[in-house]
Amino acid sequence: MMAANTNDAKTGAPPAGETVDYVTVSLGEEMFGLPIDRVHDVFIATNLTDVPLAPPEIKGLLNLRGRVVTAICLRRRLGLPDRVSADRNMAVGLEHGGEAYGLLVDQVGEVMKLSADTYGPNPVHMDARWRGVSRGVHRLDGRLLIVLDVDAVLAFGDERAAVNAA
Repeated sequence: MMAANTNDAKTGAPPAGETVDYVTVSLGEEMFGLPIDRVHDVFIATNLTDVPLAPPEIKGLLNLRGRVVTAICLRRRLGLPDRVSADRNMAVGLEHGGEAYGLLVDQVGEVMKLSADTYGPNPVHMDARWRGVSRGVHRLDGRLLIVLDVDAVLAFGDERAAVNAA
């Protein structure tokens, strides 16, 4: 049985007549949505410990209420340049494969309740790196909300190849 507030497994579209809640995050002018049922925390990531030989997206490890959390830079994951001024690292806490992750973003926005009426597939001109982690877009008053596929964003190595092949 599927919960009423989850995305369609293949397209990311909300089921007809239903809505999905997204936590919005920003990287520069771009807005992304994370399904709220995947978000555990929103916090400021401090005291990051470097991880030698880790992929560049992994900014480090941190302690969040006694739990080790891997901090992943969403900018690097999407091929964007690092922020010029990183006065504070906002993070969204997620789980994947029994592990805790903090997705580092420029800003955490509001929770938006969106329906299938505003949903569409990824634009054909979207960069392949972004297409690989996006489940589609919502068109909102002249802006796009890119719906992130949390499992694809947090996949590394062989798991990433398997997610991209699916």
